Amino acid sequence: MSGNVRQGQGAAPAVFLGVDMGGTATRWVLLNAAGAEIGAGTGPGATGLLFDTAAREAFGRALAGVPERLRALGAPGIARACLGVTGIGTGPAPEVMACLRDALPDTGPMLVLNDLVLAWHAAFPQGGPGHLVAAGTGSAGVSVDAAGRAHPVGGRGHVIDDGGSGCWIALRALDAIYRRIDAHGRPAGAEKLAAALFAAMGGAEWEHTRAFVYGGDRGRIGMLANAVAEAAREGDALAVELLHRAGAELGRLGAALIGRHGPAPLVAVGGVLRLHPAVRAGVEAALPDAEISYPEIASARHAARMAHRQHSAPQGAFSQHGARRP
Repeated sequence: MSGNVRQGQGAAPAVFLGVDMGGTATRWVLLNAAGAEIGAGTGPGATGLLFDTAAREAFGRALAGVPERLRALGAPGIARACLGVTGIGTGPAPEVMACLRDALPDTGPMLVLNDLVLAWHAAFPQGGPGHLVAAGTGSAGVSVDAAGRAHPVGGRGHVIDDGGSGCWIALRALDAIYRRIDAHGRPAGAEKLAAALFAAMGGAEWEHTRAFVYGGDRGRIGMLANAVAEAAREGDALAVELLHRAGAELGRLGAALIGRHGPAPLVAVGGVLRLHPAVRAGVEAALPDAEISYPEIASARHAARMAHRQHSAPQGAFSQHGARRP
């Protein structure tokens, strides 16, 4: 926790911050003392995997719009913040806190959650039981128990898995295209998918693919899932198959949660679910007996509300994972 924000007689009105930081984009919302929105914005994606200077710099850039908005409001700082950050675990994250102190120096107490856990609270604002599967740049599932403990599945990153995520779809599509090129000298039977991918990467030569994939980050790679969806809408059979397989991978996460923690409502969220009907079809084929819903959640706004609520809550009313204790 950090900050020099003082509340008291003559102090500026309190401001509360909520952040949802993902691999593709970072969204933030500011609320005033009455809980009304006074600012919102979107920055570039970042991660809590802060293993090098580039990652730490990207983390700072993702939040750069917040102090700019505070200056425009004439606010001296943030009374309390709640942030969901991709790539962190469910325990303490000292390296993330250090970067937050640099990016948001005039901030009071900060609750930092894994972005998946934040999404669960946004999907189940009244509490569980419930299971959540999220699929954006990455993918993972989680259940949160009555004590506020998170029980995740998946979410191990695109190098190991992240099955059904935008990054997974993109890499499986590129692999399939290049295997066909290896065998036939051309993307035989998947011309529409190849054309969409190559257009998104700026060219059909290997140099274009190499620079795009190995010269970027997982957020940029994951954006290629939009090209796969475009090809599917144009009738490319391979693209449709890949998107259905992505849904089956997400269904696997849901099945793991149900198998480990028992039947409960299952919520599936994230941009991948909106790519093409084949994704949801794959989820539902993998979970024929599950109760599944696909709500639109606003994690950053929910985080801001959590910060606002915590400001007036009795001390200890929230666990370290951000769930209200019974």
